[in-house]
Amino acid sequence: MSPLPAPFATLLAKAKQYRKENKKFILGLARRKDLDPLFHDLHDEVFARVDCLTCANCCKTTSPIFRDVDIDRISKHLGIRPSMFTEKYLHIDEDQDWVLNVAPCPFLGDDNYCSIYDVRPKACREYPHTDRKNMSQILELTFRNTMVCPAVADMVEKIKEKTK
Repeated sequence: MSPLPAPFATLLAKAKQYRKENKKFILGLARRKDLDPLFHDLHDEVFARVDCLTCANCCKTTSPIFRDVDIDRISKHLGIRPSMFTEKYLHIDEDQDWVLNVAPCPFLGDDNYCSIYDVRPKACREYPHTDRKNMSQILELTFRNTMVCPAVADMVEKIKEKTK
């Protein structure tokens, strides 16, 4: 696995250092009427500079949730029964969701490419969720993602600057 580039590691270290402050700030954003555009504009700006293939920290450190439809689609792609897929790769977590048994993701290559990219879970396709509607509903998740995704950490820092 390729190491995390220094600028990304710095962003994540800062997010961890200011964890308490960031949590309070992010959860406080729920009252803002312009929350969605605030994130969406920065999402496009930040991801114009951030190439996920140079990072892949989400794939290296966390697991997406696998829905039944994801399990069926990936199993079909791999040519195995869904029960074999879940037995080999997944377990049910404390929230009763299917998640990976291990990190990094077993489908992540040394080059940070996903071997099941075309059939990846919906949670992977939508990650880090900063371009979705009703951001106020996922602010706790957004906070957690600041410590996994350098792009989210960067967006939050930029929002902090904009809203001073």
